[in-house]
Amino acid sequence: MSSSGLPYASAAAPAAPSSPAAIPGGSAAAPVPTTDGRAAALSSPARASAPGVLPAVEGGPLADEGLVQLLTPSGERVSHPEYDAYVAHLTDDDLRAMYRDMVLTRRFDTEATALQRQGELALFAQALGQEAAQVGSGRALKPQDHVFPSYREHGVAHVRGVELTQVLRLFRGVDHGGWDPVAHGFHLYTLVIGSHALHATGYAMGVQRDGLVGTGDDERDTAVVAYFGDGATSQGDVSEALVFAAVNQAPVVLFCQNNQWAISEPTTRQAAAPIAARAPGFGIPAVRVDGNDVLASYAVTAAALERARRGDGPTFVEAFTYRMGAHTTSDDPSRYRSSEQEEHWRRRDPIDRLRTHLEARGALPATFVDGLQAEADAFGEHLRTAVRAMGHPSAASMFEHVYATPHAGVEADRTWFETYESSFLDAREGSHR
Repeated sequence: MSSSGLPYASAAAPAAPSSPAAIPGGSAAAPVPTTDGRAAALSSPARASAPGVLPAVEGGPLADEGLVQLLTPSGERVSHPEYDAYVAHLTDDDLRAMYRDMVLTRRFDTEATALQRQGELALFAQALGQEAAQVGSGRALKPQDHVFPSYREHGVAHVRGVELTQVLRLFRGVDHGGWDPVAHGFHLYTLVIGSHALHATGYAMGVQRDGLVGTGDDERDTAVVAYFGDGATSQGDVSEALVFAAVNQAPVVLFCQNNQWAISEPTTRQAAAPIAARAPGFGIPAVRVDGNDVLASYAVTAAALERARRGDGPTFVEAFTYRMGAHTTSDDPSRYRSSEQEEHWRRRDPIDRLRTHLEARGALPATFVDGLQAEADAFGEHLRTAVRAMGHPSAASMFEHVYATPHAGVEADRTWFETYESSFLDAREGSHR
């Protein structure tokens, strides 16, 4: 793939990886030049021959050769020698359930974006275009597994049974996240980029020390997943998490959704090789998967989780996908990417891919489609009603739940704030509040 997202001419693509440890990308070759010439500079003879400098990987971080894929963009089922076994048990009912999850997740995105535009939410981070990576990987989890999300894992939250109106409490500013992480095996959203990769690794080390790994009991052995984007891999916290995960053989899956944009910064400005190629340097096996393929995302994650639960340590998964929407509702992607690139990826829509596959199998009856549309409409109405009923939190609520136990500094700040607020005249009564 070029930095514009369009296919580029290259040498013959290498075969798909036969194990999680294999990192595709091809032999050394010049990466596709970027608009500022950085990629071209990386491939110059002087640079390539410099001592201690590894040659650039063909295609750089946008290389799409060797991605694990079970459904092509046209919905055709293709075989994979390693990962077919992980989807062999899935029935048409299972595929329709995945389709439903993706449709409802997208409806959630659409409604939440509209609510933000109407002033009902302060901000919203879309997952538009990333539904397959999230739903596929989320459905591979077992009840005892635990997830550490960033802030756009709405599809995973839905699969884990989180009431999505609770997610919107965060974006409305009502609270810091309104669900029980233990009940759902799904931690609260993390807004500090990359920090939760360390939380997930630490939690996985705790699971390991509690004897919940490698027992052979399918209902006991536990894995942990951390979801983050390509931009987060530029943060030191993620690097530290990789170190701790590797040396402790922690039962954690580090799941990177490479949607090609860290806010407005393209992946080509953050890496000269595929993102997943970083993991083996830490001693962690890695695999790249077509993140717009829900079956492949399911299979690759299931294999990584299985490996973690039996005590074989961490796996790095890079789901190569595309952020079809904005980074958040405060962002304007038209300022930094082309409409041609967006259209290229729109033709690879993950929901359309699964729908086409189901239709070709005769497994998507009109009654199901009509019922799902009615369910999505009712879901949209529920979201609108629930958000508008949330009201607005008092300013003093910012001092609540800062620490688990009373804290003198917080209480002093609360007292000062209450005194400050009471110093203002109440316009309605002409007196101090």
